[in-house]
Amino acid sequence: MLVCVTGGTGFVGAHSVAAILRAGHRVRVLARDLAAVPPALEPLGVAPGAVEVVPGDVLDETAVARAVRGVDAVLHAASVYSFDPRRRRDLAATNEAGTAIVLEAAGGAGVRRTVYVSTVGALFPSPGPLDTTSPVGGAREPYLASKAAAERIARRYQDDGAPVAITYPPALLGPHDPRIGDQTTRLLATLRGLTPIWPAGGFPFGDVRDTAELHASLIAGDGAGRYFGPGRYVATRQYLDTLREVTGRRLPVVRLPAVSLLPVGVLAGLLQRVWPWHIPAEYGAIYTCAHATAVSETAPTGGVPARPVAATIADTVAWLHQKGLLSDRAAGRLAVREAPADHHVRG
Repeated sequence: MLVCVTGGTGFVGAHSVAAILRAGHRVRVLARDLAAVPPALEPLGVAPGAVEVVPGDVLDETAVARAVRGVDAVLHAASVYSFDPRRRRDLAATNEAGTAIVLEAAGGAGVRRTVYVSTVGALFPSPGPLDTTSPVGGAREPYLASKAAAERIARRYQDDGAPVAITYPPALLGPHDPRIGDQTTRLLATLRGLTPIWPAGGFPFGDVRDTAELHASLIAGDGAGRYFGPGRYVATRQYLDTLREVTGRRLPVVRLPAVSLLPVGVLAGLLQRVWPWHIPAEYGAIYTCAHATAVSETAPTGGVPARPVAATIADTVAWLHQKGLLSDRAAGRLAVREAPADHHVRG
């Protein structure tokens, strides 16, 4: 089976490409930057030449049509994930318009199944546990709003009978993050002592490798459907305690009610528009901790079990240290541990 993957050089996309290849399928990647493909995939054991690469962007209708022509399934993982207000335009364009272009092209090409990668954040705020009937959220934060808009597009295709499945990954960590995304950046900031104040509350949390396995299983199916990425709700206290446990560090942090920190996030966002360096206090992250709810225990996860939170955090920290992004002191006892190896996929 031939699968087209958009966003194949990103965190979720790259891991999903590797998982799809391990499942025995062929992969075609739509890549805006061809030079980014080897650094994203080779650390995951994907040998040079194991994937076909089509140059182009999800906003380029011609390139997208070329990428989906003749494929059996599409995994649309291309997305801008950032709570940085300076990326407002990129968020709206890629996450919303890009999704519309990819889903329309896949439908026009007669693709048997398209899997759209949403996020649990597209459903925030929610009155109760998240499940497949949860309505689209109404957050105004730029990233969450852009994913909610894309979610509405995907659901319209489902309502029209199109074979579009939707996945809702939780907040993800794991090794081999090609671009050091927002979630990994927050972990780095915490270990470097740059976030002494944390909001209370919590968020759904998972491992990128588990979500990738979910995607690999779903592209082999057909029809519509909604699936939650394997994971569990983690309170910020539990997250920090687990980080202390696996690193052996004290990590002194003050936790305050998330709602009381929202004005701080708003002010930080306004300052970030003119301040050239990243400010760790992000409104979107605080909003998530204030409004996130757990995923229902009966919500479908494709039968992929979620690995322990401690294992995910330990593997991520060990990889960051191995990459030279964390000092021995910051990594704590994980400074002597090797990052996890990945399976090799031959071309």
